[in-house]
Amino acid sequence: MSAEWSPTAEYRDDKVTATAAGSLHDLLERPDARPIAGDRLSILWHWLAFTPQARQSDIGKGGHPITGGFLPPTAGRRRMYAGGKASMTDEVLIGEPLQRRSVVADVAEKQGTSGPLLFVTVDHEISAAGGVILDRNDIVYRDPQPTSTAAPAAQSLNDDEWTAGRTVTIDPVVLFRFSALTYNAHRIHYDRDYATREEGYPGLVVHGPLQAILLADLAQRMFPDRVVASCAFRSNAPAFDNSPLELRARSSADGTELVLAVFTGSGTQSMSARATLAS
Repeated sequence: MSAEWSPTAEYRDDKVTATAAGSLHDLLERPDARPIAGDRLSILWHWLAFTPQARQSDIGKGGHPITGGFLPPTAGRRRMYAGGKASMTDEVLIGEPLQRRSVVADVAEKQGTSGPLLFVTVDHEISAAGGVILDRNDIVYRDPQPTSTAAPAAQSLNDDEWTAGRTVTIDPVVLFRFSALTYNAHRIHYDRDYATREEGYPGLVVHGPLQAILLADLAQRMFPDRVVASCAFRSNAPAFDNSPLELRARSSADGTELVLAVFTGSGTQSMSARATLAS
């Protein structure tokens, strides 16, 4: 990383429009009424706002904006979404003005089993008239090389402890629609030749944020009369468009916390998460 780079805060104004919220509602096949302006914003749905901004000439080969401005320079490394956590206080509403302050909270070089890795943590604080969203994103940059798709040992898809679940069909149309909603131009999600030949994946990669939203949505389906106040999630392995996703969940004895997971068709756990319900 360049010794000349130093983190600076970024400020932006935006809102989650009813149109964008309705489009995500349709993508998720939500069973309730389509949201309108003034409805409570669901956890993680703030990702429909503050989408990436960059001139076309400032987009890198992989589809992401070139780093070295707000994010540290990454010297051609490939980006992976590692996880994060978000919490929401009180009510944030669809259509209301939002103000976001963003800062790179941590940058760390580490040695992984596949080579050197650059871990970048980005914190966002989003203020609205009725509440605040705190959002932490963990990003990993790795050197270009064949990608391992092996996952660490984790809880099984078929464990009896799971009390709820849902199967979600994944295909290029689903991935394209989510990319369009979040203005995510990373080519691994829609360009099969790039994903397989350039980055070494066996297919199109399912977005980490899409998996996180699906898990938060499962929590909301389990408790439709409660508010999901926070969600923390971690990517464990890539998931691809060659099989459906299997979502699983179980709640704590007091019903205030949920353990959630995404599994691929082969039984690999691609994401783990915990969600808390507001009292």
